[in-house]
Amino acid sequence: QVQLVESGGGLVQPGGSLRLSCAASGRTFSMYAMGWFRQAPGKEREFVAAISRSEVSGPYGDSVKGRFTISRDNAKNTVYLQMNSLKPEDTAVYYCAADENRSWLGVPGIGSSEYDYWGQGTQVTVSS
Repeated sequence: QVQLVESGGGLVQPGGSLRLSCAASGRTFSMYAMGWFRQAPGKEREFVAAISRSEVSGPYGDSVKGRFTISRDNAKNTVYLQMNSLKPEDTAVYYCAADENRSWLGVPGIGSSEYDYWGQGTQVTVSS
């Protein structure tokens, strides 16, 4: 089992940047493919980005392609989400998630049901 704790959220102006972090503890971090999802008020949870166990980034959600970058450091048990050119529609609670059933080179899934463990979320608000 793994425990996930997100950090780095906050208030940022449109066009600004934020970097989210998700620290994992428990079972060996490299055993998990990792993903980021987000959920805005009144909307369903949306896939943002994912990264394989072997640190290959992708896929990305269509709404964030070219603006967000996911990365991970298996030595630090942490996955990151660098968010640039932020827009008001990026406002949401951002969650990291872990998939324990993906092979080392397997492409991570984009469905929330494919992930087994979730963090508590961190709020990102994009507003002037």
